[in-house]
Amino acid sequence: MFERFTQGAREVVEGAVAHAERQESGAVTDEHVLLALLDARGSKAAFVLSALGADAQKDALVRELAEVRRRGGVSEADAEALAGLGIDVGQIVARVEEAHGAGALAGDRRDRRWWGGKHRSFSREAKDTLEKSLRIAVGRKDRFIGDEHLLLALASRPGVVRDVLGSHGVSVEAVEQVLGGSGAGGVAQAG
Repeated sequence: MFERFTQGAREVVEGAVAHAERQESGAVTDEHVLLALLDARGSKAAFVLSALGADAQKDALVRELAEVRRRGGVSEADAEALAGLGIDVGQIVARVEEAHGAGALAGDRRDRRWWGGKHRSFSREAKDTLEKSLRIAVGRKDRFIGDEHLLLALASRPGVVRDVLGSHGVSVEAVEQVLGGSGAGGVAQAG
């Protein structure tokens, strides 16, 4: 599959690994892929993110991702839904952090089995995103996998990253519109 990646897509994957290393994460996640996409310059995904204003909101996106990570993956929408049931996620996080230290729910602590080195495995979600990007490229009848396919995969897969992107105006529909609607239905067909 990686032989079909454009140089830009390869740089995003390498950037995701670098973000995981800086955060001392045990695996590369969708969050790291998004952070690498936000770092990209001169690519289709960078153009799309700029056209949708997400590049100007990079700091807010990074803060929102960090806050979701701090809450153990509970998105703002999930926290609001739980609040409607009388569950205060902020209080729960505060109690856990009081007992176990700041960032206890974030999963930022290094896996004790990690021996160092340069290899970072990809989480199941990140592997699914890479596979989804291939299906999207095929659905759009593209002969390559570009960073725009990675962005479409992140925007279409349920989860925190899609929620954070959506809260900043980056949805599958918006990305497709900026890309000119080429391959319309490619994401839906990629299912």
